Amino acid sequence: METPPDHAYPDHWEADVVLRDGGTARIRPITTADAERLVSFYEQVSDESKYYRFFAPYPRLSDRDVHRFTHHDYVDRVGLAVTVGGEFIATVRYDRIDARGLPAAAPADEAEVAFLVQDAHQGRGVASALLEHIAAVARERGIRRFAAEVLPANSKMIKVFRDAGYTQKRSFEDGSVRLTLDLEPTAESLAVQRGREQRAEAHSVQRLLTPGSVAVVGTGRVPGGVGRTVLRNLLEAGFTGRVYAVNHAFAEDLRALDGVPAFRSVAAIGDPVDLAVLAVPARQVPEAVADCGRHGVRGLVVLSAGYAESGPEGLERQRELVRQARSYGMRIIGPNAFGIINTAEAVRLNASLAPEPPDRGRIGLFTQSGAIGIALLSGLYRRGAGLSSFISAGNRADVSGNDILQYWYEDPDTDVALLYLESIGNPRKFTRLARRTAALKPVVVVKGARHSGSAPPGHAVPVTRIPDATVSALLRQAGVIRVDTVTELVDAGLLLASQPLPAGPRVAILGNSESLGLLTYDACLTEGLRPSPPRDLTTAATPEDFRAALTLALSDPAVDAVVVTAIPHVGETGTTDPADGGALGTVLRETVTSVPGKPVAVVHVEIEGLAEALAVVERSARGPAGSAPAPTSAPPSAPPRPAGAPPAPTASPAPAAPPASAAPPAPAGPPAPAASGRIPAYPAAERAVRALAEAVRYAQWRRQSAEPGKVPEYLDDAIDESAAAALIARLLGDAPDPHGVPLGAADTRELLGLYGIPVRPTLPAPGPDDAVAAANRLGYPVALKTTAPHLRHRSDLGGVRLDLADEAQLRLAHRELTESLGGPAELRPVVQAMAPRGVDTVVRAAIDAAAGAVLSFGLAGAPSELLGDLAHRLVPATDRDVAEQIRSIRSAPLLFGWRGSTPVDTPALEELLLRVSRLVDDHPEIVSVTLEPVVVATRGLTVLGANVRLAPPPARGDLGPRSLPSY
Repeated sequence: METPPDHAYPDHWEADVVLRDGGTARIRPITTADAERLVSFYEQVSDESKYYRFFAPYPRLSDRDVHRFTHHDYVDRVGLAVTVGGEFIATVRYDRIDARGLPAAAPADEAEVAFLVQDAHQGRGVASALLEHIAAVARERGIRRFAAEVLPANSKMIKVFRDAGYTQKRSFEDGSVRLTLDLEPTAESLAVQRGREQRAEAHSVQRLLTPGSVAVVGTGRVPGGVGRTVLRNLLEAGFTGRVYAVNHAFAEDLRALDGVPAFRSVAAIGDPVDLAVLAVPARQVPEAVADCGRHGVRGLVVLSAGYAESGPEGLERQRELVRQARSYGMRIIGPNAFGIINTAEAVRLNASLAPEPPDRGRIGLFTQSGAIGIALLSGLYRRGAGLSSFISAGNRADVSGNDILQYWYEDPDTDVALLYLESIGNPRKFTRLARRTAALKPVVVVKGARHSGSAPPGHAVPVTRIPDATVSALLRQAGVIRVDTVTELVDAGLLLASQPLPAGPRVAILGNSESLGLLTYDACLTEGLRPSPPRDLTTAATPEDFRAALTLALSDPAVDAVVVTAIPHVGETGTTDPADGGALGTVLRETVTSVPGKPVAVVHVEIEGLAEALAVVERSARGPAGSAPAPTSAPPSAPPRPAGAPPAPTASPAPAAPPASAAPPAPAGPPAPAASGRIPAYPAAERAVRALAEAVRYAQWRRQSAEPGKVPEYLDDAIDESAAAALIARLLGDAPDPHGVPLGAADTRELLGLYGIPVRPTLPAPGPDDAVAAANRLGYPVALKTTAPHLRHRSDLGGVRLDLADEAQLRLAHRELTESLGGPAELRPVVQAMAPRGVDTVVRAAIDAAAGAVLSFGLAGAPSELLGDLAHRLVPATDRDVAEQIRSIRSAPLLFGWRGSTPVDTPALEELLLRVSRLVDDHPEIVSVTLEPVVVATRGLTVLGANVRLAPPPARGDLGPRSLPSY
């Protein structure tokens, strides 16, 4: 039986997945070439599992069975297999059936499904992953329900169906349980899928960071070189597990190197190896990966260069590396990586090239650049900060920032997540994961390659066309602290890791320099904080004077944070005492400990020993390198450890516009305790205040995110989703243009009207008589304007004439327009009834294939076009999102009565934004919407212009089954 030519092998169903235990496997369609693999697979399944599958003893497959299970039309009969090392470990099959349970073809929309998993791989989440993928395949082929017959004793399979989150029915018939599952994704099924994704991906990273044994492949025979350096760093860090040196060039009689066992291959190691660090030339990596895979190594750190960063050949070499490693169930950090570090006392892993291992601390650090990683490690070390973990992913061909966020989300040793990113391969997923993580602990990001318009060399990821300003706004919507430089990344990380979150923006400033205090005061105002006048303790202030002033400030209920400024104390002899810095640092730490609950930052100028004294508590938290190893067991798992919620604010920042009406009051909560007893020190006021301001904004986001916004139910009354879907289907047709089609004015008004968005009509006016006839239909006063692309919305060029009260004014305007700007054929003039006066705004929604739908808002004309004053939110937007969006643009005061003008109807504007958000969220075929201008008056608003573009909907990877990216 041949596969019909119109249903060729569906290679887009192939996917790599992470299983529950952190290992990887490949899911692909079964083909006619899989007969021997299927027979071999079946022979390794226990008799009990075979009985559960066929409801009778079934020791072997007949030739007819093999033919049936390997021949599919990929429409009515589909089989998928899970493979590791190229061999089957599980299969699933569906057969389309009719209402009587007999084989059928479309349009029948039900299928019978059955699974079989090798006993050795049961409990790894294989069946759950297979169910997600076979369900997605079925939906693609028009199947809406699965039916399954399961023996009551097969509790594992019943649990797979029960826990999937799909709407389901159960019945007991003829000694078996009959399950029927609706395959339409539900909120519960999506939550189940994402929960499994988080646990699996987090576990895969945990396996890399908590190995029981490490093999360094490519260890040099003489000191020096990459491999020998990694081996030395592992030993000097006091790694608690077993270490092996591997090099195929070792002499056959070499038994040890640097005190660790030496082998010519990983296969020669008699014990299991959890992690292999590859430090061999790129041409030797495939052989090393195969050696590791055959031995059962669980993960790889590939330091080798010569991959995608070197050009097209290197890119193909990198893709083959990922395919090869995943075929053995291994995940990869790299290639071109700098290494990984885990400072947990039970692990003490330094599988990196870092010359100075960090102290143990509460900061997690991820970087896509080895050079930046070195700089960040050095900067944190100098300033006394410690890390929980460090990952330098290099070309991030496999493990990415998304995977690390999954791990940090539930890592009890990480309180702050710092990331240096040069590319974001899946922005939609990144913002989702970042939002969830930021609800528990701060996520700070600095993004390189912001303006290049392409991914850096080596980063084979999809390129998003969204401007950097939009990316920044979307990250902030997700609670991410976006900073511009690696220096700011360290500055913010130090404060967030060591200080409680501020309850508000009120800042007390105290110190022994009036000038430094004024600089700090100005910096606070620049960052939108509310500083009190600086308190000058004079240059004669002693450490005890600082203690008294700081105690008073921390005890003041009108203070949310304190910035201490200090210059060297000058004695009567005109000299400074080097011991003063240590004494002042000790006093400040003691004071903060005695009056906890509010963040404190120190700005100092050339005070020897002060920064070290402020950081001394964390420095002492880590034992010396190479101290006696602890037991080799991995650190115990623990539930997510949220940072303490900030206290309820006693005041809120002075907004540029009235506060969003949709925002509820912030929930109260206990202050977050200082993580280490240290106080961050900064050499400049601007740096300290910027870090503090980021903490203030993040704390405000945390309070607001505790009560998320919603889409008001009243929108449903004016929305006809089904009619809009039918209209879109008709407009796109049976063979839609993949590049999309713009809608005409009438279709645009009809579609928007179905979502309660009326557009004021326009009538063509090629000649003066046509203009007069149009005005008579619409009613005076009217506007006459051109619709030529180069003049649209350009009243400054004379392309718009307003408030034409009668026929004479209209004819005059028409003549002037055509005489000065061009003929009617070029200008395409139209007449439109005047709208109530107000503020001209613009509302847009656009689809980016990587980031998803983005809703944008700004004032029409120069503010948005010249100054880029636009605010952006991800769709679907909530009432809180749009309320904040309107108030976040710099020109927002024009909407709220600036300089005595009348405030406009912002609730009507918020409703319009919600309707546009709902429109593009309901109908992914709508790839862009532009409403311009939207005139917002004192009461109500008017949409004067609208453009809509339709296209076949882009793929939504975030709604599909779990899979690893393949670039």
